[in-house]
Amino acid sequence: MKLHELSPAKGSKKSVKRIGRGTASGQGKTSGKGQKGQKSRSGYSSRPGFEGGQMPLQRRVPKRGFNNIFATEYAIVNVAVLNDRFDDGATVDAQSLVEAGVIKKTLDGVKILGKGEITKALTVKVTAISETAKSKIEAAGGKVEVL
Repeated sequence: MKLHELSPAKGSKKSVKRIGRGTASGQGKTSGKGQKGQKSRSGYSSRPGFEGGQMPLQRRVPKRGFNNIFATEYAIVNVAVLNDRFDDGATVDAQSLVEAGVIKKTLDGVKILGKGEITKALTVKVTAISETAKSKIEAAGGKVEVL
């Protein structure tokens, strides 16, 4: 086989559509763009959601709800995770949770929830804690301190 004998695989190359080369070509006169109008002009492009001047759907649909700028957003951790990640007698606070890879960032604080079981006596210092989580930690011999 020589270089001049090489050719691309069958069906891998598509020939370019030659438009505007006379009516006999099938793509002459209007070059496949139909009759007049915005879409037939050169340089035409419409943005996503444009409906030809009609009020677009995203503006016709009513707005709902609001974003409360005063809401506190907690990083949530369950007691089962504390049981898995920390040793007996350890102190659990926001910094130690980040270092252990339990949470990525503290947001407005850390809240402990009561899902799962805990068997280790931990000292927990967090912003908020649920009643079930508090009772489970204290039952396991740990201490809870709300900051």
